[in-house]
Amino acid sequence: MHLERALKGTISTVAVGMSVYHLTVAFIGAPQALFFRSTHLLFALTLVFLLHPGFRGREGARASWAELAWIAIAAGTTVYIWVNHDHLLTRFVFVDDPTRLELVLGFTFTVIVLEATRRVIGWPLPITAIIFLIYALFVAKSRPEQIIEIMYLTTEGIFGPTLGVSAAYVIMFVLFGAFMERTGIGQLFMDFALSLTGHTAGGPGKVAVVSSSLFGTVSGSAVANVLVDGPITIPLMKRTGFKPPFAAAVESVASTGGQIMPPIMGAAAFVMAEFLAVSYFQVAVWAFIPAVLYYLAVFCAVHFESKRVGLLGLPRSEIPRLGTVMRERGHLFIPLLVILFGLMAGYSAPLCALAGTLTCIPVALMRRSTRKGITWRTVWDACEDGAKNAIAVALACACAGIVIGVITLTGAAINFTAVVVELSRNLLVLALILTMLAGIVLGMGMPTTPAYIVMVSLLVPAIIKLGAIPPAAHMFAFYFAILSAITPPVALAVYAAAGLAKANLWESGWAAMRVGAAGFIVPFMFIFEPSLLMIGEWPAILQSFVTAAIGTVCLAAGMFGYLLCAARPWERVFLLAAAVLLIKPGLTTDLIGFGLLAVAAASQKFRLRAAPAPK
Repeated sequence: MHLERALKGTISTVAVGMSVYHLTVAFIGAPQALFFRSTHLLFALTLVFLLHPGFRGREGARASWAELAWIAIAAGTTVYIWVNHDHLLTRFVFVDDPTRLELVLGFTFTVIVLEATRRVIGWPLPITAIIFLIYALFVAKSRPEQIIEIMYLTTEGIFGPTLGVSAAYVIMFVLFGAFMERTGIGQLFMDFALSLTGHTAGGPGKVAVVSSSLFGTVSGSAVANVLVDGPITIPLMKRTGFKPPFAAAVESVASTGGQIMPPIMGAAAFVMAEFLAVSYFQVAVWAFIPAVLYYLAVFCAVHFESKRVGLLGLPRSEIPRLGTVMRERGHLFIPLLVILFGLMAGYSAPLCALAGTLTCIPVALMRRSTRKGITWRTVWDACEDGAKNAIAVALACACAGIVIGVITLTGAAINFTAVVVELSRNLLVLALILTMLAGIVLGMGMPTTPAYIVMVSLLVPAIIKLGAIPPAAHMFAFYFAILSAITPPVALAVYAAAGLAKANLWESGWAAMRVGAAGFIVPFMFIFEPSLLMIGEWPAILQSFVTAAIGTVCLAAGMFGYLLCAARPWERVFLLAAAVLLIKPGLTTDLIGFGLLAVAAASQKFRLRAAPAPK
């Protein structure tokens, strides 16, 4: 018992220490990259081996000597980097031969990263990294010492830019999310969504859409979003008549969109900013219109399906009033606004996240309605939660660094680009389809961030070579790395939601693809017309947005067979055709799309007028 208490205290102290370290760095500025990233990774490794024992079946395995040995070896290999930091900065890579000790330490550290990644996110990403290492050794004929050198002694491998994004950006926003949760923002989002849409047709489904989009701004994880929102929204949906698979689909699709919803997107968005050498705010600007279209499609899907089957909203007596919600807890939106305005003003993302995090507690203490339960323990618990929530991303980025290191060392990206260009026969559409399928397959087995990193390294250069502009190509890869969470057969967000809804997995998965259909179409559209990413002149951007929004509504209407009333088969065909034509920018396609929409709407309007009035 005393050992368990001591272990729990150790985990808590290490986690809080990690959070305090990164909050301090965000305030005073980061040290040199190799030192900063290795420190960040050592914190994460320590927490992984304490929280995820290798032998779960044994009583007391969490305190086993094996776990302490893993931590000691990780610490030793990292301390070597700290002690010899100046030497590592001045040595010439591939010119100055690494010592035998450095080779042993580098090999050991690579194994540690692979094992820790396996423990926290499973086998797929470590296996991918091992395959790349085998490629480097036996196909590219790289020398083992070269591989170890780039992985351990440089900022091109494990300590590469992807881990730098985790250390500088991701953990700060994860900490912000933890503070927001501890100060009651989750309940604010739920009550805010209920007050807006709870009374309308299919109200609980719309609540899931609104609340998940809001929670996604501070989460960035589809599964975490489902597990926070789902226990509330899914029972509400089932109670008002939603079938379990559809309820699971709505929650999973809405939660998945949190990673593309500004102002705070998923971790891969920060990696994108690093790859493209732009500010995170610029990435958020690019993502805004596609994110709005995504959530508009989900919202309309819920509305049309609810109208088609006659679902009602919640009774007014069960719904909080918007004025009361804003009066009592609306001030909790202030930290989000601090981050948004800071980013718009041009301040760095870590500094904005720090400002938002430091604002959370004072803002919660402003009103009696949100002050209850806020103590120094709240700060401690939020710091602990933030560090624990960040370790999966840290290890994913470190392990993805192995893949990037091999690609850098061997030049595999050039060869792979040539293969994709050859397979697609120099047609951009075929290259996009190959990239889409690769993103969905990669995303089945690994989190969004490493899936996106692998796609950027191997597939995105081919898309750019065939004519896509870099922001659109990167956003395309980003979208399909995310959409794997709702694409059968391995759809993690759907699995989580179906478990809560007690629904069949396959039925839930196919329903999720129908609800999220716009997410599979819009990325193709912004490749061919970047105005949907707010790139270009404002008149073209506004025209593209308006027509694409109308097209998105048509898509939902066609998918679920309802616009003004239940649609006939030919009307559904017209609506789906109008959707594709309107989402695709261009005056000719827009005019044809509006014509098809007008015919379908007029047919339904005429049928409603001809129907006998209810007695």
